[in-house]
Amino acid sequence: MPFVNYFSSSGVSRKIDVPAGMSILQAALNNRVDGILGECGGNCMCATCHVYVDSKFLDRIPAAKENEKFMLSIAVEGPQPNSRLGCQIKMTAELDGLILRLPARQK
Repeated sequence: MPFVNYFSSSGVSRKIDVPAGMSILQAALNNRVDGILGECGGNCMCATCHVYVDSKFLDRIPAAKENEKFMLSIAVEGPQPNSRLGCQIKMTAELDGLILRLPARQK
């Protein structure tokens, strides 16, 4: 099964197996990963699942749509070029080993 490495802002990592098709937000919530809130339930309406995607995986993820870009623009920690919302990233075999860094604050 593919996995994701979630890194807290302090550098603590959690390796989580994530089935293909599941959002990385849902996987984090299912496994109680500190630092991801997902207050809107994965509906791209709150930016509390903001993550920083490691650069080697960026080209494997579909481009952000306008509503995701807007939500990222109001995230507590302003967007970076590698910012994404976890609710918008679905796990695939190509993302096996995905490295995500979490912001220090989500709200």
